[in-house]
Amino acid sequence: MNIITKLFNIKYPIIQAGMVWCSGWKLASAVSNAGGLGLLGAGSMHPEMLEEHIKKCKAATDKPFGVNIPLLYMELDAIFKIIIEEGVKIVFTSAGSPAKYTKFFKEHGITVVHVIASSKFAVKCKEAGVDAIVAEGFEAGGHNGMEETTTMTLIPIIRKVVDLPLIAAGGIATGGAMAAAFALGADGVQVGTRFAASAESSAHESFKKKIIESKEGDTRLMMKKVVPVRLLKNKFFEDIEKAENSCATAEELRAILGKGRAKKGMLEGDIDNGELEIGQISAYIDKIKTAKEIVDEIMTDFEAAKKRLAGLTF
Repeated sequence: MNIITKLFNIKYPIIQAGMVWCSGWKLASAVSNAGGLGLLGAGSMHPEMLEEHIKKCKAATDKPFGVNIPLLYMELDAIFKIIIEEGVKIVFTSAGSPAKYTKFFKEHGITVVHVIASSKFAVKCKEAGVDAIVAEGFEAGGHNGMEETTTMTLIPIIRKVVDLPLIAAGGIATGGAMAAAFALGADGVQVGTRFAASAESSAHESFKKKIIESKEGDTRLMMKKVVPVRLLKNKFFEDIEKAENSCATAEELRAILGKGRAKKGMLEGDIDNGELEIGQISAYIDKIKTAKEIVDEIMTDFEAAKKRLAGLTF
């Protein structure tokens, strides 16, 4: 048991990232049942859909689970109301100021974790009174930090400036990576890409297949003029790349992006024209496994990594 397992009352310090179009109740409940902390990804859900997923998640597990809320979401008031009414006790916030809503959640007895990508915002999180932070490195999929700081660099920098419970994210899919994160000062890990390709993920099977077929170099951080997003290469990626190489403006990039692009690719399976958000560690994944198999494998590998390190002599 450590500070993260105590904070969330879970068996293992493994958090499943709240990914848009991948993190429905089946995945969140499966991860929680396996001993980690499952998160529902509210960023791709209308309020009534989130309410349905919360109810189904409560029916599928008696273990703790949480909700990830991007603070740029348009229907925040309705989302907050549902979270309070349904008795959700853990909220991960991202893409916004940690100071804006932390006090509100804590007044309702909710544990608050905020996702950041720099030491500057880690300090702001402490000032805001969050219970823990997720430090997400450049390797991560989906929306990313402007600084392009890797996880191995980010974790010790943030540990140097704050003493908050620290969850490492970005490029973590194995127990060895988990052990490395702990060695750098993290107290837990958040895993996204590997769970996106799990059996319980709500992602389309064609997207999962694309993930396990990907190789090194098949993802890249794009659209920094709009918002940095790590994407798998496909026709949409090539269209964005061509526009960026032609010095397209933010407005022109938004026009190419349009609406519902991530849903088209990740949920509906349009592998050519959809936005396929995924992390660099997709190149490691070669098989779709259940959430339990993934958690068990990470923990077995973690214990093996600890033994390897303990046996080192110089």
